[in-house]
Amino acid sequence: MNADQLRTALSDCNGKRDVHLCFVDVEGAGSHLSITAAMIVPDEDDHLVKLTDGRSEYVIDAERVAWARIGAEHESLRH
Repeated sequence: MNADQLRTALSDCNGKRDVHLCFVDVEGAGSHLSITAAMIVPDEDDHLVKLTDGRSEYVIDAERVAWARIGAEHESLRH
C-alpha cells in the first residue's frame, strides 16, 4: 500500500481509536506497532504518514504495512 492509501485508511483516527499495525520484512518486536488513542498527523511538506498518541509521533513506512487493525471508537486494544 502506498502513503496515500494508508493515510485514507487512517483518516478516521481522531484520538478515539486504537491502531495496530503489522509490518512485512521486519523481524521481532518491531514487526508490530500498537498505538492507543491514535490521531493521524495532517499531511506535512515531507508527505510522511505519521500517527500520534499525544506523547510521541510515529512515522509509518506505508509500503511495509501488511495490515492494520483500526478499532471502533468505543473499543480499546487494552481490553
